[in-house]
Amino acid sequence: MRRPFPFSGPDPMSATTRAHWQLHFCVLLWGFTAILGKLITLSALQLVWWRMLIVVLALLLLPKVWRELRAMPARRMAAYAGIGVLVALHWLTFYSAVKLANASVAATCIALAPVFLAIVEPLVVGRRFEPRELLLGIAVVPGVALVAGGVPAGMRLGVWVGVLSAVLCAAFGAFNKRMADRGGALTVTCLELGAGTLFLTLVTAVWHGQGSFVVPGVRDTALLLVLALACTLLPFALALAVLRKLTAYTVQLTTNLEPVYAIVLAAVLLGEQHQLDAWFYAGVVVILGAVFVHPLLVRQPDKPAEAVLGTAESKQ
Repeated sequence: MRRPFPFSGPDPMSATTRAHWQLHFCVLLWGFTAILGKLITLSALQLVWWRMLIVVLALLLLPKVWRELRAMPARRMAAYAGIGVLVALHWLTFYSAVKLANASVAATCIALAPVFLAIVEPLVVGRRFEPRELLLGIAVVPGVALVAGGVPAGMRLGVWVGVLSAVLCAAFGAFNKRMADRGGALTVTCLELGAGTLFLTLVTAVWHGQGSFVVPGVRDTALLLVLALACTLLPFALALAVLRKLTAYTVQLTTNLEPVYAIVLAAVLLGEQHQLDAWFYAGVVVILGAVFVHPLLVRQPDKPAEAVLGTAESKQ
């Protein structure tokens, strides 16, 4: 019998395996957001403002977004706008942590978001609080203490700003879960980031005056485009395409790798391992250990996979 041509026939990689690799690629791109935040010379406020603006302008090019915005009730739009303010504050504190400390510290702090989400979500969504989730919160306390003690004194403010960013991340993740399935994903993202852009515009104008709006240079512009398009919109759209093939449990475990990718990238590209001591990395192990154990203890196979992406830094 004649053998088939080597490149003909069905794809040897299954749809599920391909979805796993695509999701890991998304998480890797999200890991770059902290690195780019360190490389861009703009202040955290200007960086977040430009990032949000670029993403919103890109989404407004889609006719579907306009159609869904016109059909959305005003009360629902106001709710999403309020969540957008939380997203803006989360990104602002995240990149402030990057600037005040470094990418590794900010990424480690954002790993606390699932811990805070376990505490905040029952209050926002109205479900019963699980004692195991309180134990998760207690388990990460030694890790946070080790991280704070393992950074130079000048970076400790960045640690606490990063922790605040994780709290805000959990807050908007919980509210987004409460508002799930009430609008198209891209339309909701456009609305939330548009409201966040307007909020930061008002903050900048009131606190600093109109002269504080900075036009980035060529290098910063290129990095901002990479941040907004390659590390925000691309993984977001790719994740939406693969989530139907994966369980919420698998997605949660994979997205928890985001700080791991960020810390490795920061060591390779920025040499940040020379700024931090062994206690910091011990704290990272404790925090990530608790975060990875949580989905093993509380498996919710009926929960939509899209819901667990709420705490990924670039998802919103």
